[in-house]
Parts: sequence; structure tokens; C-alpha cells
Amino acid sequence: MSNTSSSKEISHLLVNQGGEKKVMKKILSVALSTAMAFSMFASVAFGADASTPEQKFNTLKQAGIVNGFPDGLSHLDRTLTRAELAKIVVNAIDLEPVTGVATYKDKNYTASHWAAPYIEAVTAAGIMEGKDTVKGLFDPSGNVTVQELAKILSIALKLEVPNDANNTASEWAKGYVEAAVKAGYIDAGINYQANASRSQAIVAAYAIYEANQVPAVKSYKVVDPKNVEFTMSDGEVVKVELETALEANKETEVKFTYKDREYNEKVVYKTTVAQKVESVKADNLKQVVVKFDGTVDKVSAESKSNYKIDDVTIDSAKLSEDKTTVTLLLTETGGELDNKQETELEINNVKNEDGTVTFDTKVKFTPADVTAPTVKEVVGLGTKAFKVKFSEPVSQDQATISSNYEIDGGTVGGSIDYIYPDTVIMNANLSVGTHKVAISNVTDYSDLKIAPVEHSFEVVEDTQAPTIVSVETNDLKELTIKFNETVKSVDSVYVNTSSIDAKTIEVKDDEVKVTLDDPMNYGENTVYVKGVRDYSDNKADRDAKVTPTLDTIRPTVTKSEIEKDSNGDYLVTLTFSEEVNKDDAEDLDNYILKDTNGKIVDDIDTIDDDGHPTLPVDIADLEEDNKVVVNLGPDLDKDTKYQLEVRGIGDRAYVKNTMLPQTIEINTAKASDSAFDQAWLDGNNLYLQFSTDLATSGNGDARDKNKYTLYEKDTKKRYVYNGTVNIYNSDSVRLYADKFKDFKGNTSDLDKGNYEIEVAYIADKDGDYIKNSNGGYVLTQAIEKNDELLKIEVGGDTKVVSTKEVQIKFNAKVNSFNKNYFRVDNQTPNDASLSSDKKTLTLKFNSNNELKKTAPYNLTVTNQNAAVDVFGNKIKATDYILKDKVAPEIVGSTFKVTTATDATYLLLDVTTTEELVINTTGKFTPDFVKGLFTVTVDNDDDKELTVSDVTYGDTKNVVRVKVALPADFTYSRLKLEFDGGKDAITDVAENDLKKDTLYYNKK
Repeated sequence: MSNTSSSKEISHLLVNQGGEKKVMKKILSVALSTAMAFSMFASVAFGADASTPEQKFNTLKQAGIVNGFPDGLSHLDRTLTRAELAKIVVNAIDLEPVTGVATYKDKNYTASHWAAPYIEAVTAAGIMEGKDTVKGLFDPSGNVTVQELAKILSIALKLEVPNDANNTASEWAKGYVEAAVKAGYIDAGINYQANASRSQAIVAAYAIYEANQVPAVKSYKVVDPKNVEFTMSDGEVVKVELETALEANKETEVKFTYKDREYNEKVVYKTTVAQKVESVKADNLKQVVVKFDGTVDKVSAESKSNYKIDDVTIDSAKLSEDKTTVTLLLTETGGELDNKQETELEINNVKNEDGTVTFDTKVKFTPADVTAPTVKEVVGLGTKAFKVKFSEPVSQDQATISSNYEIDGGTVGGSIDYIYPDTVIMNANLSVGTHKVAISNVTDYSDLKIAPVEHSFEVVEDTQAPTIVSVETNDLKELTIKFNETVKSVDSVYVNTSSIDAKTIEVKDDEVKVTLDDPMNYGENTVYVKGVRDYSDNKADRDAKVTPTLDTIRPTVTKSEIEKDSNGDYLVTLTFSEEVNKDDAEDLDNYILKDTNGKIVDDIDTIDDDGHPTLPVDIADLEEDNKVVVNLGPDLDKDTKYQLEVRGIGDRAYVKNTMLPQTIEINTAKASDSAFDQAWLDGNNLYLQFSTDLATSGNGDARDKNKYTLYEKDTKKRYVYNGTVNIYNSDSVRLYADKFKDFKGNTSDLDKGNYEIEVAYIADKDGDYIKNSNGGYVLTQAIEKNDELLKIEVGGDTKVVSTKEVQIKFNAKVNSFNKNYFRVDNQTPNDASLSSDKKTLTLKFNSNNELKKTAPYNLTVTNQNAAVDVFGNKIKATDYILKDKVAPEIVGSTFKVTTATDATYLLLDVTTTEELVINTTGKFTPDFVKGLFTVTVDNDDDKELTVSDVTYGDTKNVVRVKVALPADFTYSRLKLEFDGGKDAITDVAENDLKKDTLYYNKK
């Protein structure tokens, strides 16, 4: 076989020769590109699970890497020449063939030799060298040896090459051979200096090819609906956070990037816990059946306050045994649904079983009662009564008329007891044996009448009084006692002693519901039921042990909404996770309004100096909806973000659980539904970011290119968009600047001009159109240039709030942060948290590394990964000077009495943490400053002394308060009250001196 023919018979053998010397970087880069070019064949390579040389050859052949011989066979027993290998290497890593050169002195080797361009290229790149460097011979027709393949494998696969290898290879090759043998690519103990067969070359080529393939997805794991982990064929795990949560049990395509390659993988989030409300139905007018697509949490699902239907009252919520269906029963006298009239059910705070989803939704349904009631069962209750249970709630009026029932052809002689909603008990003397009851005229709440029907039932002698099956508690004052049969009456119920007596007792079939006057013990209790009687007049006293299940869950705010009422007042509606204490909800001290920097807002008429609202809280909906409406008044700034701290509010458990302080982010822009935050250009990418997650379906789909128009602000020239709209984040889209064209087809010049973007009729994730401040649906935003990294906005919003807290404001939303890369005055924070708008990072310091009390404060960012925004931009690692917002404090004081020529004075020297500015100019008159101090004698407010002057003491961190004393002045104790700096007494950074009260006892 000639060199020429054999070179044509062997196609590209993909060898990622790592290279040496100065070409290393280029070789690796090109090899990766080559591997990506063959990525379409990855499934062949990895799916085949090639193990034999023949299988590996077929895999490489299918991938277009090698070809067979003309006879269709692989001929793996044959050899490979050095010239052929040179060509394979050049083609594999896309080296430029070197023409017109022949540096080797082999016979017949000239610049016109077919292999010369390849041999010269691998020589120049330092990948291969001559066989005899002294004589300058390459040996093109010579065979490739096993140890040469070992070297290529070691370099390409980055194998660890030992320095002390001991084998039969040539001295230069011992380490390479040892590495290849240890990795399992070459057999141990063979002749390494022998010629390598095509079989050995194929094994080596396959190993290199497989190592450099773009990895395939081997498996995936859905961690939760918004996080998926993909295990790659190279063993790496890629964690993908999704913009839109996966729908349960539905195949969804997930896109992600790994090693510079985009993957589109189909995944299924398999779960049995509920993800959505599947249906709401009402086949009668007193019951609503809510069907979830999986299991839900029993406690929240059976809390009737979590459901609301206008104009009716819900009596109870009962979860099915499979935990997927809740049946809502309306109260007997609280109204019923309107038949065939669309109705809305509001569901709040119902959680699925694993707590990953909380249902806060409204579902429309239409009650359709078109079926008359039927008899579900008839049960004999001994020889003195029997029970009839209907298929649906029935009206008490007709259900208790004795003439509607016949027993064995005769009328019912006794009274009829009605148990709402679907049960009647007929008192009648019955013999042991089989009986028939005929029932007619009983109606449901749609006035549909039962079809006359007969039912047989068995009567047996009952001589045993009811026994307790179970006792369940709801906190410490409510009991549900379940018996083994229907109960007629109970004389009394108490717990432990008769002093813990029943306040109410309600008998419902086989259950007795009890509320107590006083709470049970926290531990085990004994429940005594006196005189429990069945319908056979069997009567007994029963008791059972029960340990109460205490409510230990603190209430939280699960939802907040802001709107403006007709008076222009900003109303914040807070939805709590459970019913809360009315007195706590009305207490205005439990609400504090702050700005985004955490500073108390005290310059609004309807907010007091401590940030508390002064207008009453509306708790009209508290009973049913767990909602509290906080009125902040009309004077909040438009399109401004605030923080509302909610604290001190407890639930209605007997042992009240009080919420932890919770900060709610509110944005007055939301009151007008304006939600377009910013637009900026980064290269050819135009990013638009909104303050709300965007719709990706329906009429408001943010991916509709027709919703975006560009305007040149100076000329009003219009450009329409004809490109792809990418949802970059859940709240952001990415457009391409070169896809905006005017009517002539000219492209906009966004990187030079002055432009604004117009967005029309897009919706948020709930499908509601996003409005502008005027209530319209067309939003505009000026386009900024954003060529820099993520930045810290040094100034008012980036500041030292206290010696234990620093707030850092960024110019964009932060996606991830590492607190250890932030240092303030060489102190590393103990904790850090990101605000809900992701633009403010709060660093926390404890008493062990508390910051100093005086400025200046230096912030050092030690690593770019300290903060990364949602677009991958990193923060600049540098130093910043932080704004000082640490208020000076009083740390000590002294006093002395001085006597002047005309009067006696008391000098109170108040020492503070830093130098002060005492401002007595302009509106800050001397009288204003003096009015900040009050001095009283012996805790008697009527004995107030006159402050005659306020000046600096001996240094500027001392305030000297001069008080005139009467001639006959005596005291046991003095009290100095300072009402705060009020902008008149501040530090040099204009932070008010903190208010304080000091006492001086007579010595």
C-alpha cells in the first residue's frame, strides 16, 4: 500500500494532541472547536458504549472520524505510518499545512512530497520530531510505535506522567508508557518499541476522541420545580435554576449551557404533591369540592378561613383520605350557592404536602345542582331508632316531617332528629330483624325532591353504651371526641378536674365537639365524658387520655399588595398565614415605615417620628381572610420603594405565637401598575428589565416581537423590531439592536444615538397587563449604555447604618454574592442578606467584630465574585469610602454647680462618641437647640429647670448644657432628657445625636 493511497483510506483520526511549547494554547482551543463540530455524533459515541476495538472503530467511522478500506473492512491488524499520523494530527487540530518547505533530509523527501506540508506543520508546532535529529531524518514511511502513541495519549488526555517509571520502553518514553498503562489504554508487559497496530491506534484515537467530545447528558434530577441537576457523561453535575417553574408531570424542554455548548433537554417533574387546583365543582348548593392535582397539607387545607365565597359562610373544610380533595360545607343558615350562576372561590395560604407551593388563587365555578337527593345508607341503631344518610345536604323542613317516612308500610311513630347537613335519625320501636323504610318528598337546597324509594335495613339488639374511639385536639381549648356509634346525648364533659368544664358541647352523629372554659395542660390530660347515651338508651361514663397538639407556628405575612383608594391614600393589604390577634393587628406600633436604606420615614404627616402610621388599621376582613389593611396616607413619594416592618402580631392560639419581625418591600409604583425598571445596551444586546415577572403565553406574551418599538428621541424616527425576543430572566428580555429597522430597512445606531424603547401590552406572570403611571398599557424607557461591570452606587444608599450593619446599593440586581469578599475596616461580616429587589446587600457584624463608632469607614471588595448580577457582570475589586450614617451616641456625662456674680448655674457636660456640629443658625435658633433638652428635679415634671444655653464643652464631642438654678435650689435627683438632634445637633456627616435620658444623683 503506497503512502498516497493509504493516506486517502484513513480519514480524520481526532487526536487532541495537547501540544508543547508556544502552540499549546492554540491547539487546545482548536481541538475544542473540532470536538464541538462533531457534537452531533455524541449520542452515537456515548450511546454505543463501545468496548472492543472494532466497536470503537465503528463509532469513529459513524462520527466521520475514520473511514474503512475499499473492501469495507477495518483491517485493525495493519500498521500506521508516521506520515499518515502527521496528516491525521494536522487535520484533527486544524493546523495550517506548511507548504514549500522540506527541512528533513530523508531520501525522496522534498517540498513536493505529499506528506511534507503535514510533517513540516507538526514539526513547527513541536508535536512530532524526527527519528534521527542528528542526521535530520523524519522517516515518513516508518511505522508509529506503541510508545509514540503512549506519548500522544498522555499529552492529549493530560495523564499524570511519573518521573521514576521503570519499564521496557525507551528512556524518553518510560513515563508516557507508564501513564498510558496505568490509565488502561495500553497493555502492560508488551513490546512498547514495536510498531503499533491500527487496532492500538484506534483505541488511542477513541480515548482521545471520547475525552474531547462535548459531554452528553447522562441523567437528570428535578430538585424542585425551579431547579434541575444534570449529570453529564464526564461526571460533572450541572445545576440549572429555571426562570419558570416546571409544570408537574409534564415533559418540558430545559435549556442550559455547559462548556460553551447549549443543551436542550426534555425533563419531567414527577411529583404526587399538588401543583395546581385541578377543579372546583358544586353538585349541590351547600358543598363545594376543591380538587387538587396532588396531595395537600392537612392543617392548612382544613382551615376554613383559607377559603372565601362571597355572600355565604363556610362551616368546615374536610380533606379526603388521599389528601387531594377538600370538601367545603357551608353553614346551615349562612346562605347557599346560586344554582347555575358563576361564582368565585378565593383560596389563600393552602400549602401542598411538602410545602413547596402555597395556593393563593381565585377560581371561578358554576354550581350545577341537577340531581335529586338519594338515600346513601340506612343503619339500625338498636331497637329504638334508625339512621338515614342522604347523598347530599337536604333541607331540614322536609327531612323532619314524619309523614315522609313509612316503616314496614306504617307511619313513623316517634320524633325525628336532624343532623346537618345530610342525616336524620328516626326514633321508633323496632323488633329485631329486617325492616323496610319508604322515603319520599325530602328535598335538597335546590328544591329537587327525592324519588320515592324503599330501603331495607337490619335491626339488632344493642346493649352496650358508646365507647371512645379517638380524641383530637385543636390547641388547648377544643376537643373532638369520636365514638364507635351514633351518640344521642352527653350529660357533661370536663378535663382532669371539673374546674376545666365544657363551655359548649355539640353532638353530631358519632362525634362530640367540645370547647372548654379553661385550657388543658400542655402534657397528658384525661378527658371525662359523663352520661354518654346512644339511641338504645345505653348510658355510661367514659374517659380517655389525650396530649394536646399545640399550635407552635408563628404567623407570617404571606402576601402584600399596595393600591390607592379614592381618597388617594396608599393602602397596604397584608395577608397572614393564619388568623391573627385583633388587638395586635390594630396596634399601630406594630408597623414601621422605612425607606429602602432602612431609615425610619418620619417626614410624612400620617407617619409619626418613630415611623408608625397614625391612621387606623382596617381589620374588617380579618375574621375570614387573615387580611389587615394598613393605611399609610396620601403623601408617599410616587414610584418609590419603601420597607414596611411588621412585628409583634400574634395568632389566636391560646398560647399566642407572635410573629418574628418581617420586612415587607412595597413600591408605590405598583399602585399605578408601572413596572418598567430600566433599559440598557450592552454590545449588540438590548436588555429590558421589569419589576415583575413576565407572561410567556397568551395575549400579553412578552416574547411577541410586535410589542417593541424603538424611537430616536431627537428626531422621533421610528424603528420596528423584527428579531427574536429572548426571556433572559423571569423579569427581563433581551433584544438585538441590529434587528430594529426603519421603514427603509436601515438599522438603528443605538450605540451612538439618543433612543427610547416603547413596550406595549405585555402582561405579568399572572396575565394582567402592565400599566404605566397613567393607567395605560404603553410603557417607555430611555436606553442607557451599560458597558461597565456591576457597580456599587457610592453615596446615599451605600452606607454604614450602625456599628453592626452596612448597606451596599448596587446599580443592578444581584444574582449571587459571597460575604467573605467584603471587608469593612478589615472586618469580615458574620452574615449578609439581599433585599427582595436584589439591589441592596446588608452586611451584618456581631459584637466580636463590631465596627468602630467614628468615620471614615472603608469598604474593600477583595474579589470580583463578591457580587455577580443576573447578567453575569461581576463587581470591581477595589476600595470604597462608605457614607457615615452611624448616629453619634451619648456615652457619659458630668455635672458641676458654678456661681457667677448674678446667679448660680448647673453645667451638664454630655460626652458623645464623636465630634459634633451644634447648629444655631437659620431656622435652628438658640431657643430651638435649648428646647431639645429638658431638666427636671426629683422625677417631678412640674419642677422643670430653665436651660439657659447649649454650647460645646472643652472639646467638640462634649455638649455643655447650662441650667440656671434658683437661690434656694435643693435636689436629690436630676433628670436630663435629650429629644434627639433634630438636624441641629449632629456629627460631621449630619447624623442626629441619638435621644437619651440621663440621671444625676446627689452625692
